[in-house]
Amino acid sequence: MRTTISTKLMQTLFDGKKRLGGEALRRLSHFVESQKTVEDTFINKSGEVDLYYTSFGWLLSYVLGMKLNREKRRIYLENQPVMSLDLVHYAAYVRCVLLHRLMKEGKLRFLLSAMRPIPVRSLSSFADLPHKDMWSPYSRFIWSSLLEDTQNEEKEKTEVLKELGHYHVKGGGYSNLRNREVATTNATVAALAIIGQLEGYKPIDDLFYLRDTQDETGGFKAGQGAPVPDLLSTATALFLMRCYGIRPLRAANDFIEAHWLDSGGFSATLLEDSGDVEYVFYGLLALGAL
Repeated sequence: MRTTISTKLMQTLFDGKKRLGGEALRRLSHFVESQKTVEDTFINKSGEVDLYYTSFGWLLSYVLGMKLNREKRRIYLENQPVMSLDLVHYAAYVRCVLLHRLMKEGKLRFLLSAMRPIPVRSLSSFADLPHKDMWSPYSRFIWSSLLEDTQNEEKEKTEVLKELGHYHVKGGGYSNLRNREVATTNATVAALAIIGQLEGYKPIDDLFYLRDTQDETGGFKAGQGAPVPDLLSTATALFLMRCYGIRPLRAANDFIEAHWLDSGGFSATLLEDSGDVEYVFYGLLALGAL
C-alpha cells in the first residue's frame, strides 16, 4: 500500500521528537498545552478557537503523547458546519476526524491500514479555494492529500500533471499563479509533492532548483522577494527533500534552533517573537527532516 503524505508527515514528526531530550520535550509540550482550551480545541494567533489550528494541535498532541478527552473531541467534530467549510478547513476537519479515530485506536498503523473510503465533497463544490483556482499547486496539493486521507483515488492524474505545467516557471520551480516568471517555495513544494505521490519520488530538475534556493543561514525563503527565510518554507522544503532522498546543501540545525522561543514554541521568522501550534508543527517537522 502506497504511503500517504499524512503518514510521511507523521513519521517525520516522530523522528523530530526523537531528536529532543526530556527537558526540550517538556518545554514543547508545555507550550502546546498552553494553546489548548478547556474543550480540548486549539486557538489561533488571535486567541480564538480555530479548526485549522485544532488539526495541528490534535496532531501534535498525538505525537507528543498528550491526552485529549474523547467525548470533547466527538462533540467538537459533530458541531462543525461541514458543508459550508472552505477547502482548507474541510481538509483540516477530515484530518481531525482521522486523528480522533487514531487516538481511539492508539496506533500509527491505523493510518497505514486499509479502511473503507470516506465520502468527500467534490472539489467543484467549494466556493472558497486557495488563489481562487482549483488547479493551482497548493489547491491541488490539499485536494490530493484529502483524497489520500479518505482512501479515495485521484481520477484526474493525467490532467493534474498536465495542468501543473501552466504553473511551472521557466527558470525552475512553480508558482501558484499561472504563467509567472518567479517561483515560490510553497508552490514548488506542493507541485513536487503531487508529482512524487502520483509518479514516484524520482529526482527531477525542479527538485534541485528548490535545493539550490537554500539561504546561507540554512533556511529557505518563501520566494525571491522575501526579506528573510522562514520556518514554514524551511520545514516543507526539508521534508520534501527527505521524501525524494536528497540532502540540503547546508545544515539547518542552527536555523531551526534560532526560531525556538523561550516559551517552548517556534516563531515564523527571526523578526517575530511569538509562536502558535502551527509553527510548533513546522519546527518539529524541520527537526525530523534533518
